[in-house]
Amino acid sequence: MKNQRLVLEMAWMALYAAMFIVLDYISNQIPFFRMPNGGTLGFSTIVLLIAAYHLGWRKGIFVALLTIPLQGFFAPFYFQHILGFVMEYVLAFAVYGLAPLFPKYSGIVIVNTIRFLLHLVAGVYFWETTWWASFSYNAWYMVPTMIVGLIFVPLIVKRLRLNK
Repeated sequence: MKNQRLVLEMAWMALYAAMFIVLDYISNQIPFFRMPNGGTLGFSTIVLLIAAYHLGWRKGIFVALLTIPLQGFFAPFYFQHILGFVMEYVLAFAVYGLAPLFPKYSGIVIVNTIRFLLHLVAGVYFWETTWWASFSYNAWYMVPTMIVGLIFVPLIVKRLRLNK
């Protein structure tokens, strides 16, 4: 019984990672929300949020971390320094796994805000922009990403009855 549960959870994690990559690829094909130095409307983050709400925060973080090397196959990584990579990819995507730790769906707002702040700080310190330039650059795609998550994640989770 325990082995069956483990295999099922591994299958879900693989499915979520695959769906993330498909949606990330599609997001990168939409020029309106694709920024020149990285960043795009994150339809793919919907999948990370659903994975976290479905599988729990630990497995949600694992799924997010699993998608990072896969992203490099379909879109270039944009970073100036290895610490910038850690902030803008590893931490910025892993934080989505923490969403179910917050009441109801407030986690969607909280984790997107944390990701935005990570990009904001990285923009100033690693891309050497002003605070305002980093704010406006990252807000252009992060605000719509949060709105899309707030609309679709509760609808999908409720429809799929993934809450335990």
